[in-house]
Amino acid sequence: MKDETKCLHAGYTPKNAEPRVMPIVQSTTYVYDSTEEVASVFDEPMKSLIYSRFANPTVMAVENKIAELEGGVGAMCTSSGQAATLLSILNICEAGDSFISTPEIYGGTVNLFAFTFKKMGIECIFVDPNASDEEISKAFKPNTKAVFGETIANPALTVFDIEKFARIAHAHNVPLIVDNTFATPVLCKPFDFGADIVVHSTSKYMDGHAVQVGGVIVDSGKFDWKKGNFPGINEPDESYHGISYTETYGNMAYIVKARMQLMRDFGVYPAAHSAFLLNLGLETLAVRMKRYCENAMIVARYLENNDKVESVKYPGLESDASYELGKKYLKGCSGVISFVIKGGKENAMKFMNSLKLASNEVHVADIRTCVLHPASETHRQLTDEQLVAAGIESGMIRFSVGLENIDDILADIEKGFSAID
Repeated sequence: MKDETKCLHAGYTPKNAEPRVMPIVQSTTYVYDSTEEVASVFDEPMKSLIYSRFANPTVMAVENKIAELEGGVGAMCTSSGQAATLLSILNICEAGDSFISTPEIYGGTVNLFAFTFKKMGIECIFVDPNASDEEISKAFKPNTKAVFGETIANPALTVFDIEKFARIAHAHNVPLIVDNTFATPVLCKPFDFGADIVVHSTSKYMDGHAVQVGGVIVDSGKFDWKKGNFPGINEPDESYHGISYTETYGNMAYIVKARMQLMRDFGVYPAAHSAFLLNLGLETLAVRMKRYCENAMIVARYLENNDKVESVKYPGLESDASYELGKKYLKGCSGVISFVIKGGKENAMKFMNSLKLASNEVHVADIRTCVLHPASETHRQLTDEQLVAAGIESGMIRFSVGLENIDDILADIEKGFSAID
């Protein structure tokens, strides 16, 4: 099936006389006929459903749909995108380990990587994404377990060179993890370019309607965990009767371990109703992404030709530094644009406060146009040096183009500019 069809049909197929629409299984627990059956599921949690902290039929249907869209062997939904990122690293790294990331990532992820993981004894080594293979390879240590990057960086809007970093990661026998939130599998499938694990904040384009927070981890099933130093995956797990995930689950070792071990202990599984709402968003994802890209391209060109704008970042523009990478990896550049207004933060505030259609909110990738000032809002916890590394200037505005009529969006932008002397 093509993506448009997968969005509608993957993950759930009704049998004779069953509901056409995926039902909500609103239950925390499941009944068995005997204690022996319950015991057998505790011995082998993947055998059947036992408790909705591990798995739920409604959530599982959505997990299967996303796995099919990304081309992976399995997926696990989480209660937020941040939880998905957290578990994607913790599934590989433990105290004393390190991993590599580019600095051009979401501010909350920078904080997680640079500060919270540090408290847990896990080091994040930030590298310049434009550095050579040799320079990046020098950052690896004997304890380095993974590499991380964002397909389209939030809010720098740079495009991650997936093949380059996959090549470097695999040369060091570690997996590449890619946050594919802004691109979604409709615009980019990182597994096709060598990535091993994909994460999403499903709160963004996948949901699209700003009605539920969620995340997901998708496993490509292509990484050979036996080649690297991954005792947590290869060696017996004492907390699960000595199971070796690679021996027992083969190419699904990573995602099964995440569910059996980390979801068991952290319990960041989404509610069935949240998954139901997410599925409604997924059903129109392919249609919406096309419109987002079309509207954003028009807005980006308008901004590029506005004399009150210092610079525009959108990979679809021929003048953009990521234009060539965008052509290579993307089937469209999403609906998010970053631009810098002349006059810095003061003029950025005037512009944003004068908008009527666009919502000033801490959200992005919605069906409605929304706007945000990263330096003073989502990324305010970063130092000046970290802001520069993340590609954020004081006058930068993140503009998330919605599905409104393009003429109305442009009229609102003109209203914002009219407030600037």
